[in-house]
Order: sequence, then structure tokens, then C-alpha cells
Amino acid sequence: MKIIIAAGTGFLGRNLERYFIEKGNQVYILTRNPKRKNEVYWDAQTLDKWKDFLEDSDVLINLTGKSVDCRYTDENKKEIYTSRIESTKVLQQAIDNCINKPKVWLNASSATIYVHSEKHLNTEENGIIGDDFSMNICKSWEKEFFKVGHDEVRKVALRTSIVLGKNGGAFPKLRQITKLGLGGKQGNGNQNVSWIHVDDFCRAVEWIIENENISGPINVTAPNPLSNEELMKKLRARLRMPFGMNAPIWQLEIASIFLRTETELLLKSRNVYPEILVKNNFRFSFPDIDVTLQNLI
Repeated sequence: MKIIIAAGTGFLGRNLERYFIEKGNQVYILTRNPKRKNEVYWDAQTLDKWKDFLEDSDVLINLTGKSVDCRYTDENKKEIYTSRIESTKVLQQAIDNCINKPKVWLNASSATIYVHSEKHLNTEENGIIGDDFSMNICKSWEKEFFKVGHDEVRKVALRTSIVLGKNGGAFPKLRQITKLGLGGKQGNGNQNVSWIHVDDFCRAVEWIIENENISGPINVTAPNPLSNEELMKKLRARLRMPFGMNAPIWQLEIASIFLRTETELLLKSRNVYPEILVKNNFRFSFPDIDVTLQNLI
């Protein structure tokens, strides 16, 4: 297959590239800073020579978007929004100009589209979508993505949860703070954590590509979310740390200012279930947190 990954130099993009190349696929990366032979310059806003690589491609995967791991200033909010909407819009323009369009387009979204929920398990069908900055970003992103339909281009929005891997993302940070004795619960610890092992993320993307009946929003999460308190307890046990200091909300609020991030990333309860993957017999290699931590540690 010929696969195009937009903004593919980050944690998820690097792992997808490696995964698909090892399976014999041809992978091109759209990036602002091309350095390798398979990397192509794009600014995620305007049509340019990069659009020619979409011609005769099999798969387009768009991971573009400014990281939400920042303070939600007006400037950052604007960039978080525009980076997602403008990149999706210009990719649509490029596809519209293709004679032989990609067969499937997977666009990043987020499990954060669902409301804070400690009890209600959000599936694609019964998930409750609310109204705040983060949820509205996701709603606008998916609205832009699904605005134009092509019979020959299947579209899937990846509502991805926290992806756990050794070489990036949240896990190395969680491991570090736990080893420093700071691996207690955050806030009251009741907030649910939906997660997925990076290998299962890559396998799910491949599975979605291969299953032509799958389209629309898909929850890309492991089937067993757990509370923040339980996650940190299991992480401490795996790292053989006998204690972990808890972090009350007021402490997290102060720390987030110095770390230039937002407490929402730790305190929002993401209680998400991958109903479509499960009902269609996708097999997780890492279905629960115990086997995941064993693999990562």
C-alpha cells in the first residue's frame, strides 16, 4: 500500500510509520521539517507539491494538530483550533483535485469529545458529547472532516484515548514521576483513564484500513478503562515503589502554571469503550492495564 501520514513525525506518526514499513508498505510523511527521503514539505494550510503524493495513494492518515499539553491562552486556543481545522480543510481540497483518490482517509480526533464521566461508559452510539473548549474543538474537527463526502473515499475519525508506549506520549512521564515518589492519585483519583497500548493503536489503524465496512467515528481505546487511583497503584507496584505522594487539586492547579499545561489533562474522567472494534471482532494484544504495564516495564 501507498500510505500518506500528515504530521507523522510525532509519537503516533513514528510508530505508525515503523509499523507499516515493516509490513512492506510505502510510507510518505507530510511535515514542516522534511529531513529524510520519504518526508515531504507541507505547511498544513496551503496546496503545494505535496498534494501530488496523494494521487494513487491507498491511505491518508492525518494526525495534524497543535498539542493540547499547554496553557489554554487565547493564542494557544486559536492555534489548537486552526491547526486541526485548516489541515483537514486543505487535505480535502487536495483530495478533491485527485484523479485517483485515496481509498480511505483516517483523521485524528479524540476521546476527549465525551463529557467527564465516572459512571457512564461512552460508546460511539451512546456517548454523551458536551460543551466546553476541548469538546467543541473535537466537534468542530469532526464536522469539518465529514462535511464533504466522496463515494470513493471512506472516512474514519479516530477518537483516540491516551496512547501508552515506551518511546513517547504520556507513559515515560508517568513512569518518571512514579519513580520519584510522586506516583499517587491526582485529585480524588476517581476520574477514569481510557488508554490503549501503542501496538494496539497501530494494529487498530491497520484493521480499520482493511475493513471496508468501518466508517464514521471510532473509539480507539482499550476495552478496560480504570480509575486514576487504580492506574497509579498498579504502576507503583510494577515499578516496586512502596509509596507515591498524592496530588490534591489545588496543588495540581499551581503546578500546571509552572509546567505550562492544564489540569484537565489529568482530572477529566475519560470513560470510553471501543464498542465498534469489539463488536467487529478486533482482537486486542493488550486488553488490560496489567499486561500493558508488564510489556512496557
